[in-house]
Amino acid sequence: MALERVFADEPAFIPYVAAGDPTYEESLEYVEALERGGADVIELGLPFSEPIAEGSTIQEAVVRSLEAGMTPERYFEFVEDLDVDVPLVCMTYYNLVAQYTHPETGERGPRAFAERAAEVGIEGFVVVDLPAEEAGPLREACDEFGLDLVFIIAPTTRGERLDQMREHVSGYVYVQARLGVTGAREDVSDQTEESLARVDDWDVPKAVGFGIKTGEHAERIVSAGADGIIVGSALVDIIADGADPDVDQPFAETAQRLESKARELKEGALAGAEARAAEQSD
Repeated sequence: MALERVFADEPAFIPYVAAGDPTYEESLEYVEALERGGADVIELGLPFSEPIAEGSTIQEAVVRSLEAGMTPERYFEFVEDLDVDVPLVCMTYYNLVAQYTHPETGERGPRAFAERAAEVGIEGFVVVDLPAEEAGPLREACDEFGLDLVFIIAPTTRGERLDQMREHVSGYVYVQARLGVTGAREDVSDQTEESLARVDDWDVPKAVGFGIKTGEHAERIVSAGADGIIVGSALVDIIADGADPDVDQPFAETAQRLESKARELKEGALAGAEARAAEQSD
């Protein structure tokens, strides 16, 4: 599918932010700052009131977004208002997909959600709580409208479930670097290489997320074999600083910090690719 193209020439940097955090207008600027910093794909969170897979950083971002008025339809309007040229992936929870009603056709469910997403320019989905064995309806809708369906592979994912994910996945596979919920960490998990090895023969790119915080982390992840990196909490922390009334960080400074952090992470990924190439040539 279409998302694979961004991995063709170099490792992809894929940031995550919650749409509408902390306000609609600020969030538009922040997403655009990430593109300027080197994002190749942007995972744009559609907030759900019970984000069970998320750590406190992203949970708080979800709360800020919901309190600012984000809804599924507002989310699609947000995507239309963005001025970016990189692919957008909707990251959300299945309840919102299953309950969605298309505003024009009145159809409800995964097909309606996929159709509306395609209309506004979204290219794929990461549905955090969708089991592979129940992904058939959304996979069919993605095929109909030319969208990718990305799955998250945890360090514990094995056997039949892993096989089912392989059958349904397209675009890229999101390799979870460690157990637990999302959140920036000070180190890189030693589970990363093992997790990558389990999907080594899959014919989609492998992007690693969970815990990546610095350019050095990005370099180490890519040098270990990843085709890309996914970073959320380290970026959402910057947005949270800007939203904190006690910090008094100007809006433009928050955008600049996001752009700088994005550039650091992208450069780290590129350095990791160079290190891997050098090692392979020895």
